[in-house]
Amino acid sequence: MGDHLNVVVEIGINGAFLTRRWEEPENWMRLTRECGFAAHSFCADVIDPFFSGDRQFQLDRAQAAREAAARYGVTICDLYTGVATHRFHGLSHSDPRPRRRMKEWIEAAAEIAVTLGTDLLGGHWDAFSCEVLADPRRTQEATARLHQTFRELAQQLRSSGLRALMQEQMYIPSEKPWTLEEGERFLIEVNRDRGDALPVLLTLDVGHQAGMHYGLSGPDLDYTEWIRRFGATCAVIHLQQTTPDASHHWPFTEEYNRRGHIRMEKVLEALRQSHAEYEQNPLAQVLPRATKQWLVAEIIPGSTKTEAQLLKELEETARFLRGYVPEGGLML
Repeated sequence: MGDHLNVVVEIGINGAFLTRRWEEPENWMRLTRECGFAAHSFCADVIDPFFSGDRQFQLDRAQAAREAAARYGVTICDLYTGVATHRFHGLSHSDPRPRRRMKEWIEAAAEIAVTLGTDLLGGHWDAFSCEVLADPRRTQEATARLHQTFRELAQQLRSSGLRALMQEQMYIPSEKPWTLEEGERFLIEVNRDRGDALPVLLTLDVGHQAGMHYGLSGPDLDYTEWIRRFGATCAVIHLQQTTPDASHHWPFTEEYNRRGHIRMEKVLEALRQSHAEYEQNPLAQVLPRATKQWLVAEIIPGSTKTEAQLLKELEETARFLRGYVPEGGLML
């Protein structure tokens, strides 16, 4: 099944480990390489479009990071939201003013992404309120607004230098999409008849299947099913070690691999299957099959994790993942 897929898979590290610890672009890329990664998913909490100094500072920092990445042989594969935008209703707010403001954040982030040297921007920028979720009519209206907003962003950003916009799949009902059905509907609705607009992709996270707390069961809780269903069209898939009932964002170390349930053999096999079955997938009507994919380790350490222990765990994570994906990439 693997000799005809012509897909290259590479691993990377998300820059969330840098936040509140290192502020110099030289160190961001030096540590990425020293930990064993040749690709870096830039965390927007490191250079936030609204909170990090003024606009010129943000672009100067992004350019410095791009130059440091080149010195250390690191590819900045995307710019991805961190924690900040998860704290707001954003694109799903019932009032248009917060929705417009979050769109401005995305537009500003697109410029930072291009300055960093990447053509991918992704994340999550909304949460449905309890008031909206309690009313089926308001929920339906908010869902339609969200889809329309992504269609508008995809059109507005078509000349920005980006090649795709990405929305992350989540695991609670307030953050859409959180079920397999919602994921498919989202991708079809935002990409149908898009013309010259950017494609809007789904980012999968292998630890975002903890919906049992809100009543989900069956395939929605299976990370391999999410990969089989959507993996072939993803530019980015987030990796973390975790337990089925949470999204811990643990490293792939011997200790955490014993405690967690994520198995790289299953991740890669599900991805191969997704590509092999792409032509039969409804998404093939609206999205192309990816030919280069990033498996990004999204390790988010607690505040009390010392820098020495953090870097040791990242080094062990890189060695572990390289056992499955060699440097230079894996051809599926």
